[in-house]
Amino acid sequence: MNDQLPPPRLFLHYSELPYSVRVLFTATLLILGLGYLFALLNIYFSYAGRAGGNPLMLSYEDLVVAYSGNAQGSVLEGALQGPMATMLPPDERTAVLTWVRQGAARPTYDTDIKPIIDKRCMTCHDGSNPHIPNLSDYDNVKKVTVLDTGASIATLVRLSHIHLFGMTFIFFIVGLMFSHAYVRPVWFKCAVIALPYLGIGVDVSSWYFIKLYHPFAWVMIFAGALMAACFAVMWLATMYQMWFSKPPEAILRRMGGDIPVDF
Repeated sequence: MNDQLPPPRLFLHYSELPYSVRVLFTATLLILGLGYLFALLNIYFSYAGRAGGNPLMLSYEDLVVAYSGNAQGSVLEGALQGPMATMLPPDERTAVLTWVRQGAARPTYDTDIKPIIDKRCMTCHDGSNPHIPNLSDYDNVKKVTVLDTGASIATLVRLSHIHLFGMTFIFFIVGLMFSHAYVRPVWFKCAVIALPYLGIGVDVSSWYFIKLYHPFAWVMIFAGALMAACFAVMWLATMYQMWFSKPPEAILRRMGGDIPVDF
């Protein structure tokens, strides 16, 4: 592609769009940017410390445990040593962990563990949300004291279809707005638009492969970083060219120096 050629006839730069469209783009980008930030925070709070390490740090081992399980402990232990570590005072957390490691007996549950769970956990784990463990009685608590095998295939399938649809729509919207940016070389612009879709496929596929081969966690990290980098490039380029930079010379020549008026 010859970058010296004038832009295609159907290409419209932000400066050629009505102000109402630019305001729409800006509002959408602001909300999507905030949403992407919260998505990254959700990943951190969901997985940091799952492997029993520093609960303030998200590591490769945390992702491996989240998807393939922890052969050294139960689901409940992984939660209390990881993302749920701050939900219980140290003495109560120690009491629950000790109970689990000693076999999770029913008599001890009734006298020592149930009062802790009722006090600290029932706000979220009362069974009303099907996506988080139900801790309302002994039988349900017993289920999370078994060996942690990571996210089930059924859970991964449910998350996969949400992730595939949701991320595709997000990158379509951001990519459509970014397509009005004047970026050279053109191949780089096309790559930034296309690569997130590759990242989505690789990211979701890695969830399943981690169960078979743990180093796929690095592949998932790379795919997530690729999507975040492309999102940042498109977001920043769109906002900058829309409001802070003057139109490129090629666009000014085509426009005759005039700024369009919104009707």
